[in-house]
Amino acid sequence: METLASDYLPILIFLAMAVALGLVLILAAVIIAVRRPDPEKVSAYECGFNAFDDARMKFDVRFYLVSILFIIFDLEVAFLFPWAVAFKDVGLVGFWSMMVFLGVLTVGFAYEWKKGALEWE
Repeated sequence: METLASDYLPILIFLAMAVALGLVLILAAVIIAVRRPDPEKVSAYECGFNAFDDARMKFDVRFYLVSILFIIFDLEVAFLFPWAVAFKDVGLVGFWSMMVFLGVLTVGFAYEWKKGALEWE
């Protein structure tokens, strides 16, 4: 039983330190934070409309297009890193399947560019 406790002691110490640090940072933010937001701080930020308007108001669909493009290229990077790490082991099939994947993404990006989805008027 003593070896079991000594095996888990570093984990318990780490968890205790993490909880303590989290509490200290939260309390420091509550104590030190400035509570007088200026108009610049509460203004719309990267969303294109005021944050406290009607929830049913219309807004431009280009916000969705930009977010979808971000997700697509984020996933592309998420697939490219493991592929690049295991590049020696994937062989020709892995290489060409990644080239097809990148080709499909490139064609989609070119299509969106040609349609003007990336132009902000």
